[in-house]
Amino acid sequence: MKPQPGNLLEVEGVLNPATIQKEPGELFLYPRLVAEGNVSRVGRCKVELADSVPVDVTRLGVVLEPEEAWERGANNAGVEDPRITRIDDLDVYIMTYIAYGPLGPKPAMAVSRDGEEWERIGPIHFEYQPELSTDLNMFPNKDIVVFPEAVTSPDGKESYAVLHRPMWDLDWLRPGEGAPLPAGIEDPRPSIWIGFVDAEAVRKDLRNLVHIENSRLLAAPEMPYEESKIGAGPAPIRVPEGWLLIHHGVTGAETKGFGLAYGARYTAGAILLDAERPWIELGRTLEPLLTPETPEELAGTLGNVVFPTAIEKIDGRYYVFYGMADSQIGVATLERIDE
Repeated sequence: MKPQPGNLLEVEGVLNPATIQKEPGELFLYPRLVAEGNVSRVGRCKVELADSVPVDVTRLGVVLEPEEAWERGANNAGVEDPRITRIDDLDVYIMTYIAYGPLGPKPAMAVSRDGEEWERIGPIHFEYQPELSTDLNMFPNKDIVVFPEAVTSPDGKESYAVLHRPMWDLDWLRPGEGAPLPAGIEDPRPSIWIGFVDAEAVRKDLRNLVHIENSRLLAAPEMPYEESKIGAGPAPIRVPEGWLLIHHGVTGAETKGFGLAYGARYTAGAILLDAERPWIELGRTLEPLLTPETPEELAGTLGNVVFPTAIEKIDGRYYVFYGMADSQIGVATLERIDE
């Protein structure tokens, strides 16, 4: 998918989509549409398949736009980078997205029964954890994804696990404030965290999905392709060995602020999490699985970028949908090789 000529909602790019597959082969794409001035909306498209391979899209309109005051600032606005998870036992689709409002990027959620009409359930709230000696709600946060089924949290409760990526730098808000790290955290680079939502509370009221507790560091940059920062991609999928998380690694970027990281290189790797204890990492790829190589990936709004945000299984094969240079949308196959 690339920007449609003459479409004012897409003049600055289409990128970083979510997906829903209602029935086998009935696939919908939810791209971030960027209008002039970096104003983002979430669109909806029907994916066209040729021999079970995604090849094109038919646009079906916009499902979410920055209408609420907390999604708009004096000089900015946006609902950005959606990820969608289907949770069968709740009979609901959960969209996590980033609201670009007066205080920078803040995570939020919306829910839908059919994938067409979406209801906001509000900004995400991180419950206070005295052991961190800080308030996670102070910090910008991105790359929010929800696991597709309930797990047992570290405190023994049935919970829905949520990945997030806090950014500690506060200089953008108050010059000189620096990056006050939580207690026990020594690496200031943006890393993947995991938190939990009480499943019983959610079954009583879906709005409780936004109340995340017991957050902890899950995965920090380790490999050369993750030198600057890492973040979650699509919602994790179950494989025989555990939970497979496709993630992005970044090199050549300043970790300060949250604007476009010009000169950076974004690649995609994978992390394996324990099936029963998903807050434990079992391993990760030593090298990236996907790197910027094509002209569409090397040049655009932010060149040298592949940014995976959705994964679907179509006719027995996994397809990963990703942003290309913050301008277009591509798809790649994910194949298992047993040695």
